[in-house]
Amino acid sequence: MTTPAVMLHIGSEETQVIVRSDDNEDKSLLLTLGSQLTSVGYFRHSPPTPDEMETAIMVVEDEVVRIRHDIPPGAKLFSADNDIRALARIAGEAENEVMTLSLDAVERTFDRLALVINGRPAHFEGIPDGNDFAATLLILREFMHHLQFDEIVVKGTKFEIPR
Repeated sequence: MTTPAVMLHIGSEETQVIVRSDDNEDKSLLLTLGSQLTSVGYFRHSPPTPDEMETAIMVVEDEVVRIRHDIPPGAKLFSADNDIRALARIAGEAENEVMTLSLDAVERTFDRLALVINGRPAHFEGIPDGNDFAATLLILREFMHHLQFDEIVVKGTKFEIPR
């Protein structure tokens, strides 16, 4: 028997979630969320306004919660996304083949984004000023928070879900 695992890929137009249950069966799920789809669909300003972010949060939250029953208890979260790797660096993780990004670090990075949304220059917070970054951070935050993942392990691009 293996530990349940979830592989997350936040694409530009959709988010792919592969769930491996403890019986070693893989299930592929698609969320209608993506870095560009979300930023173009909900952010009219750069950075987004507080109201634009609130609307996007509600939409992302609703889409993420839709799959909550597909996530096995105790599952570990993984990704090979370069954007999530970059986010881990921005959150203060040292560059390594394997990087672990905690939900707390994601929340602190989101707090930094909130400062930018409220008028602080992005470079003061050391974050990109693009809306695709804001959308990726939002999707990751809501995914981890609502599906109760304490951390995400980011590995190299030729990574597969561990068995």
